[in-house]
Amino acid sequence: MSAIELPSPIVATLYHDHHRFLHGWLRRKLGCAFEAADLMHDTFLRLLVAPPAKAEAIVEPRGFLTTVAKRVMIDHFRRQALERAYLEALATWPEPVAQSPEQRALLLEALCEIDAMLDGLGPRVRQAFLLSQLDGMAYADIAARLGVSVSSVKQYVAKALAHCLVHAQ
Repeated sequence: MSAIELPSPIVATLYHDHHRFLHGWLRRKLGCAFEAADLMHDTFLRLLVAPPAKAEAIVEPRGFLTTVAKRVMIDHFRRQALERAYLEALATWPEPVAQSPEQRALLLEALCEIDAMLDGLGPRVRQAFLLSQLDGMAYADIAARLGVSVSSVKQYVAKALAHCLVHAQ
Protein backbone atom coordinates (compact mmCIF):
# COMPACT_ATOMS: atom_id res chain seq x y z
CA MET A 1 0.00 0.00 0.00
CA SER A 2 1.55 3.33 -1.03
CA ALA A 3 1.48 6.42 1.16
CA ILE A 4 -1.39 8.05 -0.78
CA GLU A 5 -3.51 4.91 -1.13
CA LEU A 6 -6.42 4.69 1.30
CA PRO A 7 -7.45 1.43 2.97
CA SER A 8 -10.47 -0.43 1.73
CA PRO A 9 -13.68 1.07 3.15
CA ILE A 10 -14.71 -2.41 4.28
CA VAL A 11 -11.49 -2.91 6.25
CA ALA A 12 -11.75 0.59 7.69
CA THR A 13 -15.32 -0.11 8.82
CA LEU A 14 -14.35 -3.48 10.28
CA TYR A 15 -11.50 -1.85 12.17
CA HIS A 16 -13.61 1.03 13.44
CA ASP A 17 -16.50 -1.18 14.57
CA HIS A 18 -14.65 -4.26 15.87
CA HIS A 19 -11.00 -3.57 16.74
CA ARG A 20 -11.74 -3.43 20.49
CA PHE A 21 -13.63 -6.72 20.31
CA LEU A 22 -10.82 -8.40 18.35
CA HIS A 23 -8.11 -7.08 20.67
CA GLY A 24 -10.04 -8.37 23.71
CA TRP A 25 -10.63 -11.75 22.08
CA LEU A 26 -6.94 -12.11 21.20
CA ARG A 27 -5.87 -10.91 24.67
CA ARG A 28 -8.01 -13.64 26.29
CA LYS A 29 -6.56 -16.28 23.94
CA LEU A 30 -2.94 -15.19 24.31
CA GLY A 31 -2.85 -13.82 27.84
CA CYS A 32 -0.78 -10.84 26.74
CA ALA A 33 -2.11 -7.44 25.66
CA PHE A 34 1.02 -6.57 23.66
CA GLU A 35 1.05 -9.82 21.70
CA ALA A 36 -2.71 -9.41 21.14
CA ALA A 37 -2.12 -5.92 19.73
CA ASP A 38 0.57 -7.27 17.38
CA LEU A 39 -1.65 -10.08 16.12
CA MET A 40 -4.63 -7.74 15.76
CA HIS A 41 -2.42 -5.51 13.61
CA ASP A 42 -1.35 -8.53 11.56
CA THR A 43 -5.00 -9.56 11.13
CA PHE A 44 -6.03 -6.19 9.70
CA LEU A 45 -2.85 -6.06 7.61
CA ARG A 46 -3.78 -9.44 6.14
CA LEU A 47 -7.20 -8.03 5.26
CA LEU A 48 -5.64 -4.98 3.61
CA VAL A 49 -3.39 -7.02 1.32
CA ALA A 50 -6.05 -9.63 0.51
CA PRO A 51 -8.28 -9.25 -2.54
CA PRO A 52 -11.09 -6.85 -1.65
CA ALA A 53 -14.08 -8.48 0.01
CA LYS A 54 -17.63 -7.50 -0.71
CA ALA A 55 -19.41 -5.94 2.26
CA GLU A 56 -22.52 -8.04 1.70
CA ALA A 57 -20.41 -11.21 1.71
CA ILE A 58 -19.45 -10.62 5.36
CA VAL A 59 -22.56 -11.67 7.25
CA GLU A 60 -20.95 -12.00 10.69
CA PRO A 61 -18.09 -9.49 10.94
CA ARG A 62 -16.88 -10.75 14.33
CA GLY A 63 -16.92 -14.35 13.15
CA PHE A 64 -15.06 -13.31 10.00
CA LEU A 65 -12.44 -11.41 12.02
CA THR A 66 -11.93 -14.23 14.53
CA THR A 67 -11.47 -16.72 11.68
CA VAL A 68 -8.78 -14.53 10.10
CA ALA A 69 -7.22 -13.90 13.54
CA LYS A 70 -7.11 -17.68 14.25
CA ARG A 71 -5.17 -18.17 11.02
CA VAL A 72 -2.79 -15.37 11.99
CA MET A 73 -2.34 -17.00 15.43
CA ILE A 74 -1.60 -20.38 13.84
CA ASP A 75 1.06 -18.77 11.64
CA HIS A 76 2.44 -16.96 14.70
CA PHE A 77 2.66 -20.16 16.78
CA ARG A 78 4.19 -22.06 13.86
CA ARG A 79 6.84 -19.38 13.46
CA GLN A 80 7.57 -19.44 17.22
CA ALA A 81 7.98 -23.23 17.18
CA LEU A 82 10.25 -23.02 14.15
CA GLU A 83 12.31 -20.29 15.80
CA ARG A 84 12.63 -22.30 19.04
CA ALA A 85 13.76 -25.40 17.13
CA TYR A 86 16.26 -23.34 15.17
CA LEU A 87 17.68 -21.67 18.28
CA GLU A 88 17.95 -25.04 20.05
CA ALA A 89 19.88 -26.44 17.09
CA LEU A 90 22.02 -23.31 16.95
CA ALA A 91 22.89 -23.67 20.64
CA THR A 92 24.57 -27.01 19.89
CA TRP A 93 26.94 -25.44 17.34
CA PRO A 94 30.48 -24.58 18.43
CA GLU A 95 31.14 -20.87 19.02
CA PRO A 96 33.23 -20.23 15.85
CA VAL A 97 30.37 -21.57 13.70
CA ALA A 98 27.75 -19.42 15.43
CA GLN A 99 26.15 -16.77 13.26
CA SER A 100 25.49 -13.09 13.68
CA PRO A 101 21.98 -11.95 14.67
CA GLU A 102 21.45 -10.70 11.10
CA GLN A 103 22.40 -14.09 9.64
CA ARG A 104 20.10 -15.81 12.14
CA ALA A 105 17.20 -13.54 11.19
CA LEU A 106 17.74 -14.17 7.48
CA LEU A 107 17.97 -17.92 8.02
CA LEU A 108 14.87 -17.93 10.20
CA GLU A 109 12.94 -15.99 7.56
CA ALA A 110 14.06 -18.48 4.90
CA LEU A 111 12.97 -21.38 7.13
CA CYS A 112 9.55 -19.79 7.58
CA GLU A 113 9.19 -19.36 3.83
CA ILE A 114 10.14 -22.99 3.25
CA ASP A 115 7.72 -24.10 5.95
CA ALA A 116 4.94 -22.06 4.32
CA MET A 117 5.80 -23.55 0.92
CA LEU A 118 5.63 -27.09 2.27
CA ASP A 119 2.37 -26.40 4.09
CA GLY A 120 -0.37 -28.26 2.30
CA LEU A 121 1.70 -31.29 1.45
CA GLY A 122 0.73 -34.62 2.95
CA PRO A 123 2.91 -35.81 5.84
CA ARG A 124 4.61 -38.58 3.85
CA VAL A 125 5.29 -36.31 0.88
CA ARG A 126 6.71 -33.65 3.15
CA GLN A 127 8.82 -36.13 5.13
CA ALA A 128 10.19 -37.81 1.98
CA PHE A 129 11.09 -34.43 0.52
CA LEU A 130 12.84 -33.24 3.69
CA LEU A 131 14.73 -36.52 4.13
CA SER A 132 15.88 -36.28 0.53
CA GLN A 133 16.77 -32.60 0.44
CA LEU A 134 17.96 -31.88 3.98
CA ASP A 135 19.35 -35.21 5.13
CA GLY A 136 20.60 -36.28 1.68
CA MET A 137 19.12 -39.75 2.12
CA ALA A 138 18.89 -42.06 -0.87
CA TYR A 139 15.41 -42.92 -2.13
CA ALA A 140 15.86 -46.55 -1.09
CA ASP A 141 16.70 -45.50 2.48
CA ILE A 142 13.71 -43.15 2.56
CA ALA A 143 11.46 -45.93 1.25
CA ALA A 144 12.65 -48.27 3.99
CA ARG A 145 12.17 -45.64 6.65
CA LEU A 146 8.66 -44.72 5.50
CA GLY A 147 7.66 -48.30 4.68
CA VAL A 148 6.82 -47.55 1.04
CA SER A 149 8.27 -48.43 -2.35
CA VAL A 150 11.09 -46.53 -4.01
CA SER A 151 8.72 -45.48 -6.81
CA SER A 152 6.41 -43.97 -4.18
CA VAL A 153 9.33 -41.97 -2.79
CA LYS A 154 10.14 -40.73 -6.30
CA GLN A 155 6.52 -39.65 -6.72
CA TYR A 156 6.50 -37.95 -3.31
CA VAL A 157 9.66 -35.97 -4.03
CA ALA A 158 8.47 -35.01 -7.52
CA LYS A 159 5.13 -33.86 -6.09
CA ALA A 160 6.89 -31.79 -3.42
CA LEU A 161 9.23 -30.19 -5.95
CA ALA A 162 6.31 -29.30 -8.22
CA HIS A 163 4.42 -27.89 -5.22
CA CYS A 164 7.44 -25.74 -4.27
CA LEU A 165 7.86 -24.47 -7.81
CA VAL A 166 4.22 -23.41 -7.98
CA HIS A 167 4.32 -21.70 -4.58
CA ALA A 168 7.68 -20.00 -5.13
CA GLN A 169 6.28 -17.82 -7.90
